[in-house]
Parts: sequence; C-alpha cells; structure tokens
Amino acid sequence: MTATSAPNLLSSVVNQVLAIKPLWTFAKGRARAMMVTRAETIGVPWRERVQALRSRRTATGQIAQSPSTEEAGALSPLWQADLDAVQNPNLIYPDYYTTSFHAYDEGNLGWKPAMEVEVASQAVHAKIWPEAGAAGDERLRQSYHDVLTAHLPQPPADIVDIGCGVGLSTEAFQTTFPQARLTGVDLSPYFLAVARYRQQERRENGEMASPTLPIAWHHAAGEATGLPAASYDLVSACLVLHELPQSVSQAILREARRLLRPGGHLAIMDMNPRSPAIEKLPPFVLTLLKSTEPYLDDYFTLDLEAAFVAAGFERPRVAFNSPRHRTFIGRATQVQA
Repeated sequence: MTATSAPNLLSSVVNQVLAIKPLWTFAKGRARAMMVTRAETIGVPWRERVQALRSRRTATGQIAQSPSTEEAGALSPLWQADLDAVQNPNLIYPDYYTTSFHAYDEGNLGWKPAMEVEVASQAVHAKIWPEAGAAGDERLRQSYHDVLTAHLPQPPADIVDIGCGVGLSTEAFQTTFPQARLTGVDLSPYFLAVARYRQQERRENGEMASPTLPIAWHHAAGEATGLPAASYDLVSACLVLHELPQSVSQAILREARRLLRPGGHLAIMDMNPRSPAIEKLPPFVLTLLKSTEPYLDDYFTLDLEAAFVAAGFERPRVAFNSPRHRTFIGRATQVQA
C-alpha cells in the first residue's frame, strides 16, 4: 500500500476550517505571502524575475512594450504571440481544473501564476535539503532523474512529460536525455507560453546541450492528450498527481499506457504522504498547504501501486528520492489491459 486509507484527524479538522470561506481566503493569502518572503530571504529574486518576464525584451535588447503598456508591471505584447502559438482554442477545460490552485483565484489559467511557477518552485523546494537553498528545486529534479537513469534499461528516444507546466521538468529531461524527442503536455496555455519562451532564453544563454532537439509543447489534458498511441518510450508525471482528483490520476495512468510502446515505462514523482516530513507538518502549515492544494486528500489516499497495475503496468518500483518525495517506475505490459 502506498496511500493512507483516509484523511487523519488533523487533516479532517483542517478541512472543516477551510470550508469556512473567509478562513480559506485568509489561509490562501497567508500561504502566498509566506512563499514570497521565503523566496526572497533565500536569494530567489521573485519580484525581479517576474517583472523581467512581464516586460521581456526583444532579440535586439529593447523592452517590447506598446505605448499603452508602459506602466510598471505591464505585460509585453510578445506574450500574445507565444500564447497563440501553443493554445488549442477548441479545448474545453475539465471542471476540476477551473478552480483555485496555489492561492491564485484564476488557478493555472492566467499570466500571473504562469510567471511565478519558476520562483515558487524554488521557494517550495528550498528546505528539502537545508544546505541546498534556492538550488533545492534543481536538486529535487536531479534526484528524480538519478532514479530514472538507474532503473531504465536504456535511454528513452521519445518522451511525454504530462503536466509539464512552464517546462522545468521537461528541460530537466532535455539535459538528462539530450538526444530524446520531447513533448510537454499541459492544460494551461499560459504555462506553455512561458515554457516556449524559457526555451528561447536557454538557447540564447547557451544553457542547452548541443545538439538538442526542440521541445514540442502540446496544449491538452493529461488524461486525453490526443497524441499517437504506442509511440513513446517514457511517460512522466512530475509533481502533478497531488493536484488532481483520484479519478483523473487513474485516467492519466491509462492514457500513459495507451501512449507507450510495449515495454515502455511510466514514471511518477511526487510527494510521499508517509514521509516523516509530511506526516509531522504543524497544523498551521498543513492548513496553509491544503488551502492551496484542493485535491491533496485525493492524492494522499490514492494507492498508486494498485493504480499502476489496474492501468496495464507491471507492479512499479518505488524509490525515495528526497526526504519528502518518492518515484514510481512501472513497465508497460506486453498486452494492454
């Protein structure tokens, strides 16, 4: 078993508190304020980075602002082109996705959350290893890839990164497997627009290995990607399932099985509900966390090993890649379930 059978007493009490909307609103705002403060305390330039993204410069170094957007914090018009390049205008968003995530009323469907993913990730993962500081996020992703390279029989040639966000996880795959063809899938076109721009930044800054294939950004739900069946060697969901209802997580596992060639692998890295670091969260911290993660109980009570098997995978290997995180790797059976 890799799940808890039900929310514990503390978690249930927190749920009751958060059901009172003014208290939920307060907790959500407090969680965000603490995150920004933590980020800038450890050297993550939260406001500076977000402003740089909003007023991004052209290739000639000029700030790309129209006369009507010169005020502080204005959004560069270049972003619209990136949004148009990745957005599927016919996509219908599932109900579970059109809710508040991470203290943003618009959830993941807006520029503000998209432009704060990078710095928020650095802040959230800063204390996994006390000595890592702002590099904790990068170290966490590397720990995941260390597990993958140790357990995969050979480097994957075709990879799908489900719930890729702004591309942090996809870029990590590009570094680990520079010869692979990568597809990043996400429901937020704003996240994908930022991911597209980050690739441009990395290229201009010389941060990409050579030769490196460009990443394909795909605007779709992880449970219904529309990508071709039996065409990939590895499907990954990195830090995604804790943001989903159980039924959607299970559907993503089935979609991963459809996408994989026989013998391909599904890898999932996420929080470990049974880790001491999570089991011993103080009540106030747990309240703040749950105020920003509406499906956390669904994730904590999901038996992932059983879900792998039900979706058509061999029983997965489980590795603990950080004091708070675990990785599952399952091989697709020869005959799809």
